Amino acid sequence: MAQHFLLSAQARTLSLKAIYKGGEDKAYATFRRLRWPETDGEPVCPRCGCLDHYDIPTRRRFKCAGCRHQYSVTSGTIFASRKLSFMDLCAGIAIFVNAVKGLSALQLGRDLSVSYKTAWVLAHKLREALSAEMKGFGLEGEVEIDGAYFGGHVRPENRKEDRKDRRLKENQSEERRVVIVMRQRAGRTLTFVERKEAAGVALAAQHVAPGSKVFADEASHWDALHGHFPDTGRINHSQAYSEDGCNTNQAESFFARLRRMVSGQHHFVSARYLYQYANEAAWKEDHRRLDNGKAFSRILRLAMLSGKSVSFRGYWQRHRLPKGVK
Repeated sequence: MAQHFLLSAQARTLSLKAIYKGGEDKAYATFRRLRWPETDGEPVCPRCGCLDHYDIPTRRRFKCAGCRHQYSVTSGTIFASRKLSFMDLCAGIAIFVNAVKGLSALQLGRDLSVSYKTAWVLAHKLREALSAEMKGFGLEGEVEIDGAYFGGHVRPENRKEDRKDRRLKENQSEERRVVIVMRQRAGRTLTFVERKEAAGVALAAQHVAPGSKVFADEASHWDALHGHFPDTGRINHSQAYSEDGCNTNQAESFFARLRRMVSGQHHFVSARYLYQYANEAAWKEDHRRLDNGKAFSRILRLAMLSGKSVSFRGYWQRHRLPKGVK
């Protein structure tokens, strides 16, 4: 019997031991190589694009010989104004990559010996970088679409006579959201967070190429898909999970990963940031066949290409509690 790829040695090309054994200088060289791959790690001024520069080795910074602008390897990226060492950042990305079903900020903070706040912001910045890979991306061919609700748990009352029907809208939490996934067979995955699953019809018309074949389940709101995609396949899950090529198994595979991530690792996910966790699950599902070394390099490269984080730069300073409030 053939061995599964993820169980093989080929899937393990990077380890924490190698990162810390290499030291700070090697981690810094990795950042330079992935920030400026076209020049093999030689600095390029982010302001004017000049290659001539002066080194400021005591601060790991450069001064452009053209416009005199000072910059570093992380200037203008999501790691701008970083306080963690390059070695710890590499280790954090490696841990993030290896956690294929997600990683809590508490555990990441313990692994790196940093505060919960630092680990939480680092993880969200990495998720933000992952989402940038799919901006403006469209799907075509055979595409599966489905939705699943997350968050907004309403705890049942102790006594039976006090319990309410949590299926009714008036008894549901405002935190409840639906994650809509569109997954191209043998392709990429797009995720969206909405209040109602029916919003997926308009999203499919926007992001799936005309002439594609879309597969959905028996829910009545998916009937409108036939108006946009005449060749729409439907599967009634009360009768079968797959029939004559009609199924949403790839979409369900994504939801299986996301559910394990939310319930098994994070336990609680705010509706405000649910899209971040959905993007992480989609990226890891799409790249599940990559060895961890290539996945590490890909995420770090995306982080270097991403601009400064709008949502998470200075997050805890903006969300500091008023004096006297704990």
